[in-house]
Amino acid sequence: MAKQDKTLIGQQLDDLYVVCRNGWSVMKHRGPSQIQFWFIALLIGIAAGFAALLFRKGITTLQSWLYGVPDIRTIHSFAETLPWYLIFIIPVIGGLVVGFILHWFTPDARARSVADVIEGAALKDGRVEKRAGLASAFASLITLSSGGSSGREGPVVHLAAVISSWVSNVIRADGITGRDLLGCAVAAAVSASFNAPIAGALFALEVVLRHFAVHAFAPIVIASVAGTVINRLAFGDVTEFTLATGGALAFYVELPAFLILGLICGVVAVVLMRAIFWADDIGDYVQNKYSIPRYLRPAIAGMGLGALAIFFPHIIGVGYETTSAALTGELIWHEALVFAILKVVAVAITIGGRMGGGVFSPSLMIGALTGLTFGLIATGLFPTVSGSPTIYALAGMGAVAAAVLGAPISTTLIVFELTGDWQTGLAVMVAVSLSTALSSRLVDRSFFLTQLERRNIHLAAGPQAYLLAMFRVSNIMRSFTDDKAASEDDCWALVEQGTYIDGNATLEQAMPLFDRANIAFIPVVTLKGEGEPPELMGALFQVDALKAYNRALAATAAEEHS
Repeated sequence: MAKQDKTLIGQQLDDLYVVCRNGWSVMKHRGPSQIQFWFIALLIGIAAGFAALLFRKGITTLQSWLYGVPDIRTIHSFAETLPWYLIFIIPVIGGLVVGFILHWFTPDARARSVADVIEGAALKDGRVEKRAGLASAFASLITLSSGGSSGREGPVVHLAAVISSWVSNVIRADGITGRDLLGCAVAAAVSASFNAPIAGALFALEVVLRHFAVHAFAPIVIASVAGTVINRLAFGDVTEFTLATGGALAFYVELPAFLILGLICGVVAVVLMRAIFWADDIGDYVQNKYSIPRYLRPAIAGMGLGALAIFFPHIIGVGYETTSAALTGELIWHEALVFAILKVVAVAITIGGRMGGGVFSPSLMIGALTGLTFGLIATGLFPTVSGSPTIYALAGMGAVAAAVLGAPISTTLIVFELTGDWQTGLAVMVAVSLSTALSSRLVDRSFFLTQLERRNIHLAAGPQAYLLAMFRVSNIMRSFTDDKAASEDDCWALVEQGTYIDGNATLEQAMPLFDRANIAFIPVVTLKGEGEPPELMGALFQVDALKAYNRALAATAAEEHS
């Protein structure tokens, strides 16, 4: 028995020696490069934090100058004292400036936002457009300063992605490193915008990278903390909103009410998203039918916003004053209901009118107003078993935002960090879970992924759907100089039957052809002008396409589980 114990101890010591030796080898060979990468992540976090800070300061300065408001946090109440023509004309002029910026500096006159960052992470090795991104940030700054009813988080996230893309190009980062640096920039930008370091890190993982790989966690956290430090140096360690005191939650009795609120918030989130897409489609239709120059579209949207703001200045800008009023219970139920409806209309006009901005801050405002409306009604009907209506406002704020972003984890934490209230976490989690479960079945998981789906970029279904679009047929085909190439005669025979594919197409278009034609290869051609015969380039073999696809799936799985 003693001999067996000695053998067991000896084996454990040998195992410990192997672990230490391997650990030292990793530290010796990978340690310096890993430390260097974390240092780059820290620098990106600082740069993204300052970018978010300057963007926020820029909005405050320009908005104060345009509206003459002494305190930007009271712009809605202050705007009620301004002449009506001033409230009307400022969004129009802002829209006109935005239109020219996007017309000159972007190929499609569309402001870039979070959806483009998600696309860059999935399909472009963590890179985004730099010229269009800078122009979009400037356009969104003008939009938010001149009365546009959207949020600042989308432009800030894309601006941070521009910074990480530049760094990735300088150091010639591969796809994994580029995506990790992109996640660092996004985390720092969100943290610096909302003073929410935990939520910033999780937002980058949950929404942008869309996985929780361990190797990405440490640098993203480092960058997120750096962004938060930048925010706190400028604004102090304060929460964005201050909640009303009192009104404890009667947990078990009130939980069914929060379940119902979650379902209502899911519907509201879908209405908000569908309204934006409907406004975008209407804008495209009117613009094409009447041949309206694309640089005038934001100005026309500004006219709609200005007309609405004359009677309801609460729609101006990010909307934190109204959100704070909802969270502190300063509104009566029909005011909250009307403001929520008008905010949906204003956000649809702003984003559908191609003025730029994000959807996170508006969804917070709409959610808080929805929750307060529900809470005032519920507590009025059952006063003896209900807590404060402001708890419902807090839960509604998280539920609508989570459903719109498709990010229940990070949004829940953002709500906590924005308000500093961790006591009503169960109510928020219940409402968030129900709202995201419902809305994700009525849209393509989130606002951003639905945006991409409308552009025929299929990220919502996962890597198995979008990876096919990453491979161009001409890069995988076998040319006729290949030893295992297809016969030219066989290729021409298929071309004459109408079975062929353009060399610029992707495997997303090629794979259905294999299924329909039930053939081993497809001729690859170069399509020329109308009336001219195609030029034969080679053949795409199904086995080659499947091998490329399988390698991509394996690489994606390895990255997500590393």
